[in-house]
Amino acid sequence: MTERLRIALQKKGRLAENSFNLLRKCGLNFTVRGGGLLARVKNMPIDLLLVRDDDIPSFVANNAADIGIVGENVLVEEQLVSNVELDANIIMRLGFSKCKLCLASPDGKSFESIKSLKNTRIATTYPGVLRKFLFKEDIKATLVEMKGAVELAPSIGIADSICDLVSSGATLEANGLKVFKTILDSEAVLIQSNRSLTPKKELLLKKVLRRIDGVIKSAETKYVMLNAPREKVDKITELLPGSDSPTIVPLAGSDNLVALQAVCTEKILWENLEDLKSLGARAILVLPIEKMMS
Repeated sequence: MTERLRIALQKKGRLAENSFNLLRKCGLNFTVRGGGLLARVKNMPIDLLLVRDDDIPSFVANNAADIGIVGENVLVEEQLVSNVELDANIIMRLGFSKCKLCLASPDGKSFESIKSLKNTRIATTYPGVLRKFLFKEDIKATLVEMKGAVELAPSIGIADSICDLVSSGATLEANGLKVFKTILDSEAVLIQSNRSLTPKKELLLKKVLRRIDGVIKSAETKYVMLNAPREKVDKITELLPGSDSPTIVPLAGSDNLVALQAVCTEKILWENLEDLKSLGARAILVLPIEKMMS
């Protein structure tokens, strides 16, 4: 029987879609059907387990899955509230589904400092993270645990403030709430236990990790092409963020102009382009990189 690598993923939601997109960019061919809990990769011996996000850390810890993609906020919370220590560790940060776990209060009823939380009621779906934060700050408060719609708690009178995830902040604003403290920055992470894999699975996992790393790096890089005066090449190179030594090619019919090509590993901003132009660069092209492997 072929050994199949098992990857636990959130079955629906924004993080799920981002995770599916990542794996497809890695060359994995699979179809997710309706409410199905299993998707088989057709071109590699990999099974995708589609589960609730808060089940992913325990799936990895208890050998139901070999690796998993989960929000860091969920991982931290499950590690704090679990009755046993979860053997699930971050092996790679994926850079998508970024959000913050924040304390927020009704606008106009702002807290002067976190010490103002003393003897108040705080509604949250993350009691583990919040309890740890309050203990560290030596603040005694009453936690009101909720399963959802936390932002309504102050308006219906069951809490003075909330501790909830914030992405754009639009939901808080719509409910008259304002963030006054961030207690956790979160993004999608790849997790694995300390458990050893079989040699075949280990080789397969390394291949998948290389591909994921390549996709992440390509998303953060751009390929820049331009023509420039030969004497300005050094100054122009300094303006290309994160680039290695560029490729310099003489232009036919010109003793002074060269073509410069470089891979930049940071954002290319309009300011960079304007500065390049001021140094005599012309025909500037900034292109996305689909795949990149070191």
